[in-house]
Amino acid sequence: MKKQKHALVLFTKYPEPGLTKTRLMEENGGNLTAQEAADLYRAMCLDTATVALSAVERCRNSGNDWGTFTFYISSSPADCMPKIKALFKSEVSTQEIQYILDQGRNFDEHFNSCYQQLFEMDYDTVICVGGDLPAITPDLIHRAFSQLFKLRENSKAGAMVVAPCQAGGVSLVGISKETPIDFTGVFYNQLGITTLDALVRIAEGKGIPMAVFEALFDVDYGEDLGHMISVINAMDYAARFQEDLLVPKRTLRWIHETGLVASSPPNEAADPRSMIDA
Repeated sequence: MKKQKHALVLFTKYPEPGLTKTRLMEENGGNLTAQEAADLYRAMCLDTATVALSAVERCRNSGNDWGTFTFYISSSPADCMPKIKALFKSEVSTQEIQYILDQGRNFDEHFNSCYQQLFEMDYDTVICVGGDLPAITPDLIHRAFSQLFKLRENSKAGAMVVAPCQAGGVSLVGISKETPIDFTGVFYNQLGITTLDALVRIAEGKGIPMAVFEALFDVDYGEDLGHMISVINAMDYAARFQEDLLVPKRTLRWIHETGLVASSPPNEAADPRSMIDA
């Protein structure tokens, strides 16, 4: 019997100042310089990769006969791939990392390209995560693979797993090779449909079983950045008591070095619980 092959993919790009996390930059209404935005993405991406490698190891040592697991970095364009490889070589063990050059005219086509290449390499399931998920956990990825395998067992239409993020987006998407899905129009959507809704519509229309996991946050806007700072500071403290908590140390160091703090407007309303919330 053929041994199953599974891939975990970090879908990312090189953290170039002025081209990375531009919605966080001062000229676009944010609080960061171009360099700070790029440095933040670099830290988050490396922390996400660290979690991904830990998750792959957890899947391999789960005690289940699931098959083999490989960690990939999927990125583009081609002239940035040497810099991508050098980045991960300098910060993360390269023994465990493979690379894919995804191609296309927009995000949807690049996403399709990533999955297509891996399924052509005879992988049975593929889970992709974004590069700006510093609070993602190995446990979530492990559970996503486990559920993907279970849903696939009795399905004639493959299977899908997703983890949402804010604004109706998704931070994790996994499918099996039989899943009849094309991501065209999912991310690059011109009809005002959220990414999560688009995936649910496709799954429902084609009878694809789906599992939804807890929402993660990515970091696109200033509000996301403030939320991230609070969450990671909480993780840093909780790690003293939670032995299995993997703190995103590079992102935490970036927070300390920039001196940014999360803030909230004072709430002086003091509404009694018997009244409508204001």
